[in-house]
Amino acid sequence: MFRRSRFGRIVETQLDVFVRENRELIDEARERLAAYNRADRSEAEELYGDYVDTIEAGTEALADMRDHYAATVADADAYVLEFNRAVARRLPAFAGELENR
Repeated sequence: MFRRSRFGRIVETQLDVFVRENRELIDEARERLAAYNRADRSEAEELYGDYVDTIEAGTEALADMRDHYAATVADADAYVLEFNRAVARRLPAFAGELENR
C-alpha cells in the first residue's frame, strides 16, 4: 500500500529552490567529476579533491536548508528522513555525506 508523503511537497519545493539557486555549483560538480574521470594519474588526486570540495559545499547548503526547516516542525526526524531520501533520488552526488551532517 502506498501512503502519501507527509513532507513531500515542501521537500520537493525546497529542492527546486536549491537547484535554481545553486545551478552553477551543481554544474561545477558535474564538470569536476568529468575532469577527474578524464585525468591521467598525475592529475587525478588534485582533481578529485576539487570535486569533493564542490560536493561538500553543496552538501553543507542542503544540510543548512534541511536543518533550519526541521527546527520548525514537530516531527523533525520524519522530515529529515524524507529530505535525505529526496536528495538521494534527485541529487545523488550530494547525498552521500548528508546523513552525517
